[in-house]
Amino acid sequence: MSFQEIRQAPSRLNRSELAVPGSRVELFEKAAKSAVDVIFLDLEDAVAPDAKPQARKNIIQALNDIDWNGKTVSVRINGLDTHYAYRDLVDVLEGAPDKLDLVMIPKVGTAADVYAVDMLITQIETATKAKKRIGLEMIIESALGMANIDAIAGASKRNESLHFGVADYAASIKAKTVDIGGPHPDYGVLTAKDDSGKRDYFWADPWHYAISRLVVAARSNGLRAVDGPFGDFSDADGFRAQANRALVLGCEGKWAIHPSQVGLANDVFGLKEEEVKKARRIIEAMAQAQKEGKGAVALDGKLIDNASIKQAQVLVQMAERAGLKA
Repeated sequence: MSFQEIRQAPSRLNRSELAVPGSRVELFEKAAKSAVDVIFLDLEDAVAPDAKPQARKNIIQALNDIDWNGKTVSVRINGLDTHYAYRDLVDVLEGAPDKLDLVMIPKVGTAADVYAVDMLITQIETATKAKKRIGLEMIIESALGMANIDAIAGASKRNESLHFGVADYAASIKAKTVDIGGPHPDYGVLTAKDDSGKRDYFWADPWHYAISRLVVAARSNGLRAVDGPFGDFSDADGFRAQANRALVLGCEGKWAIHPSQVGLANDVFGLKEEEVKKARRIIEAMAQAQKEGKGAVALDGKLIDNASIKQAQVLVQMAERAGLKA
């Protein structure tokens, strides 16, 4: 391990994160009663310009009146290049002090964007004498944001998570796609010919690099890494496949743009009891090995060592956050 210590963001269950438009008040209590881990009340893309002032009022009332059943609640503000963003922060945080857990910043391009939001939140918290410290979620959805992702991830002690905004990112890099997430038929590999001259074509994931890069920036700064939206909410298999790829690359959750995707995300990013039991057995086996002066030991016919302990501890910590104690 490096001598440099990584400061870890507050631990939150973040398997699923449901987008709820601030203009759709009828959806607020449904979201609060759902199985989702994090709810972000949206003031940005899902709300028409003329509806934004009323959406702010809706969110303020909901934060003050609704029982969110212990869920983490966030608000996605408008972009810092708009005239809506400062009012989003001032009105919501002053109108519902200590009611919000997180603020989501869209289209983050530089570390200065994060600094600006941090500064304004700090002033509001001081003025309102708020006791709860607001955390920050940042969406990386542009070439500029990806180019500056390390600086963005380390820009504030409020930072908690990085999210991949695939649609705007695709537009920013001028990618040839109109889908929101998932593979593309033109992004694949053609194999060499076999003895009969046959060649196979395998689809690949065009977002592999972007998600992997986001995970590295997040984890090296102690943040959560969360995959963003999958647009075709009628395609459960496609959502699950994309979520599994993000999971393998190191993400710990994914957005749900429709309630039907919440259970899918919870299932993919959740842990099965047998996985937790195996992780605990690895920790116990290595503890015994260390007592015997061994650096590695065989378990179920496989070699395990100190690196195995770290992997197992990650799984056990995730399980405990999800309430899976057995």
